[in-house]
Amino acid sequence: MTALVKAGIGALVLGAALVAAFPSGAQEVPEVALQIEQNRFQPEEIRVKAGQAFVLVITNKDKGPEEFESKDLRIEKVIPAGKTVRLRMPALKAGSYAFVGEYHEKTAKGRIIVE
Repeated sequence: MTALVKAGIGALVLGAALVAAFPSGAQEVPEVALQIEQNRFQPEEIRVKAGQAFVLVITNKDKGPEEFESKDLRIEKVIPAGKTVRLRMPALKAGSYAFVGEYHEKTAKGRIIVE
């Protein structure tokens, strides 16, 4: 058996193992985009489904850092200037969860509405 054939068989085995480990659709988690620009969150209101986990993708377009903080959700995360941070959110109960940008609390405000 040549080295090329052995490498091909190895690649097929690895591919089959990856397909078995991550069945299609089972790992899909919806993403919700949130931006920080001019010391404000955009959009200020996010709507998600109750009982479904999601990933909050926060991009800070400002020149300084901002901290995403939600006392309701017990989350604090600094978002460096010009960077994007992904926060995996748990499945939430229906309700309204407030968040602020701790460095600019007067302008950076928002709410996650879980329906």
